[in-house]
Amino acid sequence: MKAWVAAAALGLAWGLALCGGGAAAAAQKGSRAEAVAMVKRAVAMVKAQGRDKAFAAISDPANTDFHDRDLYVYVYDFNGKVLAHGNNPQMVGTPRIALKDMEGKFMIQEMITLAKTRGGGWISYKWPNPVTKTVELKEGYIERVDDFLIGSGAYR
Repeated sequence: MKAWVAAAALGLAWGLALCGGGAAAAAQKGSRAEAVAMVKRAVAMVKAQGRDKAFAAISDPANTDFHDRDLYVYVYDFNGKVLAHGNNPQMVGTPRIALKDMEGKFMIQEMITLAKTRGGGWISYKWPNPVTKTVELKEGYIERVDDFLIGSGAYR
């Protein structure tokens, strides 16, 4: 009887540890709604304070308005050049028009087309999650502002 109780307790503890780990991982993932809110904050800052100040704030990884867990804001002009990047500010100024996701999709080109034709929306692509370091499906939300786009995305 004691062996059975000990085995049951060990099984319960092991199950809780596994569930707790899953909950911790889920807590590190931003939601689609949070990604949209982050883009809206960036758009509002560009309109209120101008491109230079907004792009500097977006490109500061310590700024939690534009970088939180696996969520971050990115800005591209319509030639595919990075204007601001919340997760990797070293990319600012680099051309990314030919960038492909892990399945060969020209994601920046698709974002630009979406921004130009519809003013924004959603795009899905496979991309490395900066928190988990694994390739995951990312659902990116973008909005057009003048001659550039602002986006963020949630990993699934």
